[in-house]
Amino acid sequence: MNFGRVLTAMVTPFDEKGNIDLHKTELLVENLIRNGSDGLVVAGTTGESPTLTKEEKLTLFRTVVKTVNGRVPVIAGTGTNDTRASVELTKEATLLGVNGIMAVAPYYNKPSQQGMIEHFKAIANSTTLPIMLYNIPGRSVVNMTVDTIVELSKVSNIVSVKEASGDLEQMAAIIDKTNNDFTLYSGDDSITLPSLAIGGNGVVSVASHIIGNELQEMTEAFLSGNINKAASLHRKYLPIMKGLFLTPNPTSVKVALHLRGLDVGSVRLPLVSLTKEERERLYEILNS
Repeated sequence: MNFGRVLTAMVTPFDEKGNIDLHKTELLVENLIRNGSDGLVVAGTTGESPTLTKEEKLTLFRTVVKTVNGRVPVIAGTGTNDTRASVELTKEATLLGVNGIMAVAPYYNKPSQQGMIEHFKAIANSTTLPIMLYNIPGRSVVNMTVDTIVELSKVSNIVSVKEASGDLEQMAAIIDKTNNDFTLYSGDDSITLPSLAIGGNGVVSVASHIIGNELQEMTEAFLSGNINKAASLHRKYLPIMKGLFLTPNPTSVKVALHLRGLDVGSVRLPLVSLTKEERERLYEILNS
């Protein structure tokens, strides 16, 4: 399944009271589509999913689907560390007209590889939509092994993986051992180009909030065989890719959007916004 090349892991806009701001959400969706996003991942890590209620997630899915109106795929982040809750949310998201599901490796519980296989199979069995696995050991503590992902790729509607392990060897092995119609996306902006070079399909990006068209240009340059141009663009935009993670995601990208004229509000506790010094450093990176 090809969701596109540059997918944006969308932030969740909040108002001054910390509630979801649906008008800002609509403006953000339009901005992302206009600036290079092939698809939108809603209520993922960057969307502050740990602090969103089930009802808030469903409201977000409903709003984004309506705003997108079929222009790009909408992928709903329905995975949690509770299999039954993940299944229920997946069923409800499916009814709202999203185009795909992203399910993260269960965090905190520290399940075994077999436990993760059963978890994702249960989610897959609850929907006919295509599913993207999400491996992010830095946040979930557990790493989905190559064998686990290969096993899950045999499930008919598990079609993709967002690999945020940062391990190019693991990524290469997954690509090598899965069928050609199973796609791998980098979960880290900074290794988008290296992952393309080993056969990756694209990136689920945070930086695309700010440099979406630029990431598209880099990707197109690589795919068209202009390796030197792609490498040059990678080096040019690497400081921004890294700079957006100077503070816990998505605190920096929300400030970056504000600095670029798009107010999406602040973050919810336990995240806090940038200090004066951090904001100044981010401004320098964005404008260097």
